[in-house]
Amino acid sequence: MCNLYRMTKNAAEVAAWFDAEVGAEGANFAEEVYPGYPGLVVANGAARAMTWGFPLVLKGAKGQPLKPRPVNNARADKLETVFWRDAFAQRRCLIPLTAWAEAQGPKGRMTRTWLSLPDAPLVAAAGVWRHSDTWGDCYSMVMTDSVGTDAAPVHERMPVLLHPADHARWTGGTRQEALSLCRGWASPLAIDRTDQPWAKGAAHQPGLL
Repeated sequence: MCNLYRMTKNAAEVAAWFDAEVGAEGANFAEEVYPGYPGLVVANGAARAMTWGFPLVLKGAKGQPLKPRPVNNARADKLETVFWRDAFAQRRCLIPLTAWAEAQGPKGRMTRTWLSLPDAPLVAAAGVWRHSDTWGDCYSMVMTDSVGTDAAPVHERMPVLLHPADHARWTGGTRQEALSLCRGWASPLAIDRTDQPWAKGAAHQPGLL
C-alpha cells in the first residue's frame, strides 16, 4: 500500500508540467501527503485540490456513526467492483508525486523507505476520484503488484506509475485501455532507506480496497 507520499512542487509547477490549468489557487499542501489530508491531482485538465481517500462510513457496536475512514488505495484488480466502478469508469485522474514511502523494519521500530524515479522531478500515479458529501472531492491511488520490479523487495504492491505518453489514455481511454496500464514499473527505481520513524506525522489509519 501507499500511505504516504511526497510532492515538492506547487500547483503552478504541476499545472505547467502536465500542461493543465491551475484550479487550486491559494490551496495549502504539505510536502508529505497523508490519507485524509489534501493533495493535488490533475483532473479534467486542471490541477485541483482534493482529499486523499474515499470516505468509508462505519458504524459502532450500537449503530452510532463513527468517524469516516479514508480508503486511499484502490487495488487494480478491484476497480470493477461496486466501491470503485463508477469512479473508474468516469473519473480517472493523475496524482503527481516526487516519491512514495513504505514502512520497513520490525514492528514498533519501522522506518521510511522512499521510492522514486531517478532524476525525475515528478511522476504521475494513476488515480480515481469522486465527490463526497463528507469531504468534498476526494481521490484514491491505484495500486498494482510489484512482482518483477525494483519495488518488490520493499513491498508487494506499488502505485501504478504512468509514462507521459499514457496520461491521456489513463484519463480518457476506455476501461480496457486503462486496465492495460495497471502494471508494475519496469524501469529502474531509486530506493532510499532512511532511519526516519514511520509513524512520524501519521494521523489516520488508511485503507486499501
